Amino acid sequence: MAQYFSLHPEQPQLRLIKQAAQIMRDGGLVAFPTDSAYALGGHTGDNQLLARIRRIRGVDDRHHFTLLCRDLSDIATYARVDNSQFRLLKATTPGPYTFILEGTKELPRRLLHPKRKTIGLRVPDHPLVSALLAELGEPLLSSTLLLPGEEHPLTDAEEIRDRLEKEVDLVIEAGPCRGEATTVIDLTSGTPELIREGMGSLAPFGL
Repeated sequence: MAQYFSLHPEQPQLRLIKQAAQIMRDGGLVAFPTDSAYALGGHTGDNQLLARIRRIRGVDDRHHFTLLCRDLSDIATYARVDNSQFRLLKATTPGPYTFILEGTKELPRRLLHPKRKTIGLRVPDHPLVSALLAELGEPLLSSTLLLPGEEHPLTDAEEIRDRLEKEVDLVIEAGPCRGEATTVIDLTSGTPELIREGMGSLAPFGL
């Protein structure tokens, strides 16, 4: 049975943030709001987490997972970023963009795309996620909470608890959540390539 926390959308209660972070450290899978849609996420070091998310999402091992990072210094630790890529990242973060980049050796191989050795990275613009990342002191492994056969991600915490109460360990509610996924941009080829159009303008990437 999933736990359920209600947090203030602008100033999330530190006591509950600490509890949520500990659930993640202990291997728990958490559903939480971001600046785009709800996400599933947890500790990057947990081996079972990937399988649990894949089962809920109905995706295979070629699905790109995303690391939610506090800032650009985190991204530079986990991905290879040249000067032109860094300028684009600096201009568009924090925000509703996910960037596909080549992973570094800091990342476990199981988190990378099996053939391309790439990873999705993003810096969300949401007080709750920022507080969680600050408490954890490291990135969060995540995936958009989009269920098999559905066109749009889930946005309502009560519905998420009803539908996934036996699949996740915690559902966090923190006010209204947008129901649109992030825009996904592949930066691995030197020229930005649109993978998925969602929230966020394409203008900074010349697309």
